[in-house]
Amino acid sequence: MTLRRREFLRLAAGAAALPALPRTAGAIDYPTRPVHIVVGYAPGIAPDIIGRLIGQRLAERLGQQFIVDNRPGAASNIGTEVVAKASPDGYTLLVAVSTNAINATLYQNLSFNFTRDLVPVAGIGGTPFVVTANPEFPPKTVPELIAHAKANPGKINMASSGVGTGPHVSFELFKMMTGVDIVHVPYRTSYMPDLLGGQISLAFSPMAQVIPFIRDGRLRALAVTPASRSDVLPDVPALAEFLPGYAASGWYGLCAPKGTPADVIAKLSAEITAVVAEPALRARLVDLGVEPRPMSTAEFGQFIADETEKWAKVIRFAALRPS
Repeated sequence: MTLRRREFLRLAAGAAALPALPRTAGAIDYPTRPVHIVVGYAPGIAPDIIGRLIGQRLAERLGQQFIVDNRPGAASNIGTEVVAKASPDGYTLLVAVSTNAINATLYQNLSFNFTRDLVPVAGIGGTPFVVTANPEFPPKTVPELIAHAKANPGKINMASSGVGTGPHVSFELFKMMTGVDIVHVPYRTSYMPDLLGGQISLAFSPMAQVIPFIRDGRLRALAVTPASRSDVLPDVPALAEFLPGYAASGWYGLCAPKGTPADVIAKLSAEITAVVAEPALRARLVDLGVEPRPMSTAEFGQFIADETEKWAKVIRFAALRPS
């Protein structure tokens, strides 16, 4: 893992350093034909929507089509493999998400390596998770939840949309830091009916998925998972207020195949950062439950390396295996 991390950061640093060098004709002219943005998920969900929003603005700014290519399946590994094995010319990009950093450890037999075969381009934003409970669940605060779980080991259920998803490993980090015994129940379909109906007590849920139910009282928000409170739910504490050092969120950015010209990456990074800073797009991201968090190539590379290392520890601690 250390060698992979060093290699990933070296590639990111090399790309970030390039603006100080003479610009090549390739970077000045890029793109000269349509660019494909591969999304490892089906149309209509967050990574797809974000890929289309960013792609539309890049097309308008750069004068070429940015076409979203959905390649769903295998927890986004199918789409990621497509990009890892694509020609490194800047015309195939990946909407990278937090699951990619998790999959790097969770899946042992992939034909590619996320931190070796792809390089960071730019970060876009993060999606907080919310610790949500059915209103009938007795604990109303995080300390009450921890105390209740320790008094009732193995008797509380927590739902997720699958093993190894961002909310699931965020829950496992919570378990690791508190020592509680709460049972994970992965769902292949939506767990929301069972959470709303009380068949399941808890979930670590993407904010956009549960905001309407929190606001109308059908669910109770105990905490948010980023290191600090969210502007969207300012009255809901962060888990870090009770568990110092806890931090977890979903995130989105763009990556490219290893070997993509660094000057092309630098140009893309600058354009993506400019797009995410636009007031209209920022407002749209916030409306989707995404907190805009633009990151340069070097910053995004460091962030991915840190995330991959952090979740590797959690996955090994919890002995997680793909479902």
